[in-house]
Amino acid sequence: MDTDQYKEIFLDESREHLQAVNDNILKLEKNPNQLDLVNEIFRSAHTLKGMAATMGFEDIASLTHQMENVLDLIRRNELAVTTAVIDITFEAIESLEEMVSEISEGGEGKKDVSHLVSQLERIEKGTASQKVDNIDKEVSVDMNLDQYQSTIISQSKDQGYQAFQLTIQLNEDCMLKAARVYMIFEALEELGEVIKAVPSVEELEEEKFEQSFSLILLSKENEFIIEKRVKQVSEVYSVKVFSLDQIQKEEVTVIEASTEDSKVHEEKPQSKSKSAASKTIRVNIERIDHLMNLFEEMVIDRGRLEDLSKKVGDQELIETVEHMSRVSQDMQGMMLTMRMVPVEQVFNRFPRMVRGLAKDLNKEIELKISGADTELDRTVVDEIGDPLVHLIRNSMDHGIESPEKRVQQGKEKTGTLELRAFHSGNHVIIEIEDNGAGINREKVIEKAIANELVTEECSEKLTNEEINDLIFASGFSTADQVSDVSGRGVGLDVVRSKIESLGGHIFVESEKGRGSKFSIQLPLTLSILATLLVKVVDETYAIPLSSIEETVLLKPEQIMNMQQQPVMDFRGKVIPILSLAEVFQVPSYQKSTEQGNTAVVIVKKGEKMTGLIVDSFIGQKEVVLKSLGELLQDVKGISGATILGDGRVSLIIDSNALVK
Repeated sequence: MDTDQYKEIFLDESREHLQAVNDNILKLEKNPNQLDLVNEIFRSAHTLKGMAATMGFEDIASLTHQMENVLDLIRRNELAVTTAVIDITFEAIESLEEMVSEISEGGEGKKDVSHLVSQLERIEKGTASQKVDNIDKEVSVDMNLDQYQSTIISQSKDQGYQAFQLTIQLNEDCMLKAARVYMIFEALEELGEVIKAVPSVEELEEEKFEQSFSLILLSKENEFIIEKRVKQVSEVYSVKVFSLDQIQKEEVTVIEASTEDSKVHEEKPQSKSKSAASKTIRVNIERIDHLMNLFEEMVIDRGRLEDLSKKVGDQELIETVEHMSRVSQDMQGMMLTMRMVPVEQVFNRFPRMVRGLAKDLNKEIELKISGADTELDRTVVDEIGDPLVHLIRNSMDHGIESPEKRVQQGKEKTGTLELRAFHSGNHVIIEIEDNGAGINREKVIEKAIANELVTEECSEKLTNEEINDLIFASGFSTADQVSDVSGRGVGLDVVRSKIESLGGHIFVESEKGRGSKFSIQLPLTLSILATLLVKVVDETYAIPLSSIEETVLLKPEQIMNMQQQPVMDFRGKVIPILSLAEVFQVPSYQKSTEQGNTAVVIVKKGEKMTGLIVDSFIGQKEVVLKSLGELLQDVKGISGATILGDGRVSLIIDSNALVK
């Protein structure tokens, strides 16, 4: 069967199922008794196994099959949810993600997963001791007592005997298992009478069992004496002793709970059937991108039509173009919505990362996520993942203290890391906040002086905001030691560069001993920008509205010079001003000696501002951002180009670069 045509569907659904498994495993670790989660995980793993087997990806199928076996034991209450089980499941998920990623890149999805399969097999066979609700489910083997044995237990109670169920596990390297079993029976018969064994006594003598076996003992002694006596026999790995009455009570509780669950599950389908099923369709992202490109061309033509209708002056033509503009703006909103994806696609990877890194750092850290359904342009979502990883690792390593240190400072032992996303105007704000140590002002200044970023004299005048800003300098690190997590001075400068390349900004607030908050401001979309068109000699430039603080007309006396740099007073703050004509060396530009007003656009980057001198303001315009291509990708001060309504090309100003 030719399966290539189904590969994209397989990849999409595999990622969805793996993400579902990942999310539910994290929830299961916090709520180990919530069997609904186990059923969800089992269904996802089962579906993934079936799809992989159909597509011929055997390594994925074999690993998911073994995961399925372990999950089946958990949902049947035969295996406990322990840290060991969670850890090996996460390792399996990671390997599955790597194989799916390789398939998406044209590979065959092959990986040596034999060690994971064998570990899962060992868990399945019960070589690891597991506990569920204080009763070891390896212990609570179904002994299937017959009428005679039940009568003996009942009569023995009248004579002061108590029935105990024991599960005994021998060492893995035990050579003479039958001999050890004989010695255990000898020891137990000194304390009472063994009335049943699973496997049977004959099978135990012939060593037809793995490492563990169960039995029922009638004795007047308590469980502690019984356990101590069995442990005196060498090569016994573990002994679990429970009163048979206790096990039967637990079974009754489990049966009652499952009956209640079945009632709930019987009711649920009826309520679901009342709501109409939502209808969705999978569309390849390349098709949406192509559709977006076509629409962008239409936006350009819309601008040209608006200009032409004004020139012609025909009222009917003007009305038709205005109507077309309104319709196309609605279409534009719909198109942008199609490109929008929730940031949970990025956030979903962090709970597992935080869990693993906290274990490596020997810290207790709780991750709280809010606003994961906030939508952002797909292009931005694809690029924002790595900067967020840097910031989270930085907060966990530098910010949140060790449990011992937190207790000494009167804090809770567990540190908190919050990841939030929300809309603010035409932007999305992503915040990473921790309740750790905060930024050490003295240490930052000390390192900044050592790295020659500031002088000692200047350092005394720095505000908290300026000090916090120093941590984004290239090669800057306050770590005393280089570790696998951080300390090499590579990270925050890269984070800032990446965020600014996306048209965003990053801000930091910190209070020593209370924690830090990094705020990232990102544009909703990158393809269609609201801009202010300005004239410089015969050229037209577009400045993104998101970076404009204000437009002003300066009188000649308002322009001053400071260290041979023209500056202006803007609301009590002295800011530098630049002539766009001089920066871009516009042809036929001549410095004016006339004493008229000067048009200035105030642009901002974080807290810093700069005034850009232009000849005149044309007006606001929505423009389509076009790349300049590989040959012109590093032009300073220019982020792209657009085509205006009259067909001319206008360059789009990168105000961040000019402020810098």
